[in-house]
Amino acid sequence: MQASGRHAGLGLALISAIAFGGSGVAAKPLIEAGLDPLHMVWLRVAGAALVLSPLAWRHRDLVRRKPLLLAGFGIVAVAGVQAFYFASLSRIPVGVALLLEYLGPALLLGYIRFVQRRPVTRAAAAGAAVAVAGLACVVQIWAGLSLDPLGVLLGLAAACCQAFYFVFADQGSDGDDVPDPMGMIAYGMIVGTLVMTAIARPWRIDWQVLGGDAALGDLTVPAGVLLGWVVLIATVFAYLTGVVSVRKLSPQVAGVVACLEAVVATVLAWVLLGEHLSTWQIIGGGLVLGGAFIAQTSRQGAPAPGVAEPVAALDRDPSKV
Repeated sequence: MQASGRHAGLGLALISAIAFGGSGVAAKPLIEAGLDPLHMVWLRVAGAALVLSPLAWRHRDLVRRKPLLLAGFGIVAVAGVQAFYFASLSRIPVGVALLLEYLGPALLLGYIRFVQRRPVTRAAAAGAAVAVAGLACVVQIWAGLSLDPLGVLLGLAAACCQAFYFVFADQGSDGDDVPDPMGMIAYGMIVGTLVMTAIARPWRIDWQVLGGDAALGDLTVPAGVLLGWVVLIATVFAYLTGVVSVRKLSPQVAGVVACLEAVVATVLAWVLLGEHLSTWQIIGGGLVLGGAFIAQTSRQGAPAPGVAEPVAALDRDPSKV
């Protein structure tokens, strides 16, 4: 892999993690102001779909060329992660649900190794293990050890959806018929909006909340500004940079770097919302950073003898992207 392409991919993966990590800080004041969490998710996805609708029209040929990819990305990578995560939150502590969701990179490595039968580098596996240990410290999992079995299963379902976000983002990216990332994300948001409409029932949204102000720490911010941040930065921009980073790196490396989202969310909550940051959380953040550093040192492996190249090529020359 060329160094320039790898460095660009790592930079985009970090930017994506920071953008995704800022969603909670902007969404929490809206929820505390009276917006239902599922309605917040619907507004996030539907707003992104509206912003990207001109691009969906521009890349309308994708509906004919890649219908299953668009449907899968929208149902699994957009709606699935959100729906299962919030469903798990209703039954288990927030920290535990967050940790379960971010088991996605570890599950991704298992999918690559045992389903696609592709080699997984030791650096990627070690990085994922260190990152998961760090996440356990960041969310302080020991603070919520009374678990509901169904809540755990829902959290693991969110992790599976997160893992397949990286698989779908990489799908078909090395062939002659490469789907444009903007078009794929646009249609993913449209499909996700349709799915979330059935789940969230947005006709019950309290629109008055969005017309008022919300408390962001010691500041009072218009609710519309916070919603705009969630839609434009934490969704449209975050998904775009995330998908491009997967194509420049590989799903296994980009997945581990994505664990930084939880660290970014925790730090931003500390700085902007005044939430306490414990010693264990600081240690956990350092471990996640260490895991991401270890993972990015991995080298691309050759296909195992006798194993055909999968449709979603996971290791490639970025100059072909």
